[in-house]
Amino acid sequence: MADSRPVLAMVLKGYPRISETFISNEIRLLEELGLRIRIISMRKPRESFAHASVSRIRAEVVYLPEMLSGHWGEFLRRNLRQLRARPAAYLKATARMLRQLIKTRRSASLKHLLQAGYLLQDPKSDPPAAHFHAHFAHSPGSVARYAAMLTGLPFSFTGHAKDVYTQNPASLAEKLRHAAFAVTCTGHNRDYLERLAAGRTPVHLVYHGIDLSLFTPGPPPPLEPPFRILAVARLTAKKGLPTVIRALALLAEQGLDFTFDLIGEGEDRQKLEALAGYSGLATRVCFLGALPHEQVLEFYRAAHVFVLGCQVLQNGDRDGIPNVLVEAMAMGVPVAATHVSAIPELVEEGKTGLLVPPGDPEALAQAVYRLVTDAALRDRIIPAARDTVRADFDNTVHTARLANIFRALAGSPPGMFADPEPDASGSLKP
Repeated sequence: MADSRPVLAMVLKGYPRISETFISNEIRLLEELGLRIRIISMRKPRESFAHASVSRIRAEVVYLPEMLSGHWGEFLRRNLRQLRARPAAYLKATARMLRQLIKTRRSASLKHLLQAGYLLQDPKSDPPAAHFHAHFAHSPGSVARYAAMLTGLPFSFTGHAKDVYTQNPASLAEKLRHAAFAVTCTGHNRDYLERLAAGRTPVHLVYHGIDLSLFTPGPPPPLEPPFRILAVARLTAKKGLPTVIRALALLAEQGLDFTFDLIGEGEDRQKLEALAGYSGLATRVCFLGALPHEQVLEFYRAAHVFVLGCQVLQNGDRDGIPNVLVEAMAMGVPVAATHVSAIPELVEEGKTGLLVPPGDPEALAQAVYRLVTDAALRDRIIPAARDTVRADFDNTVHTARLANIFRALAGSPPGMFADPEPDASGSLKP
């Protein structure tokens, strides 16, 4: 039988991405809850592998050309077809693009309009989408918005961190005004977006959460040196990894015996390697690069403490609640982190972890030292942290809530994604 369910088009920056497991898990769970999803990816994956959970996703994937150059002919052909199909809508979207182009003097708006026209004329975009939802409010949100303008359909977006705080507030407020609704993953973000929305667009808080069935701790490692310290992060400035390395250098000077496993890849790798060498930690720090999820779990099970030094950058870029903190807490690894953004929504100082000011290596060193040497503190924090994750960060609970938001608010008219009801014969009504 043909699948008659409406299509929810999910616009992503890239798919799949190792650092965005929470998105692939969300899509998989939404599918299991009965939603039909089409993935629109603005670029192809840059990693050579994907987490195993991606193989369970059934959604078809439409990849857009990442660059206009080299693809102008196909972009123009598809956009001309879209112009002929809906001329008034296309001209209205073009007028909006030109206003944005004049205001910002950047070609991104033109690219986003052309990408929207491209995806609407893709053979894989059949049947047509009934709603466009973007993960991230910046460029995916812009493509989703133009697709909505060109079709007359509604769009929505999930705001995360960088996409929310590095975007011009006036531009984000305008995007919010035109969205059917917005979703975000922290209370800190929700408060900010609600101020920008000024009551005109509903903003829903839905934590990402994790798959609790995957994060099952083994027997804890003996609390004895050398202590194993772990971080999992993209090697980028907002993660505050230089603060972590400086804190560990202080611990080495104090005579603490430890090793530091750093899992992740990013543009700052060479700088961090140089800093580790300069700080006398070259033999203690292991740069492991990006690893499959199954291997990361083994590092969690062997770790004595998990550490991150997240900070807010000058351009506003920051984390929300790094999922790796949730994962570490679920795995029984006590965390030392910074009092930044929404992290205190997860880590309660002295109860479920330790928090210090960002950019303070002395305070972070002291927190790590306490967590690897104070057995009584660990005995209090570890079970309390796991209880918090189980109670508040179960991704099945939060994805079910997100599915209900789509069922109630997505589509035109809203409610078209609701579960079909059986008729008198027991068959499902369309």
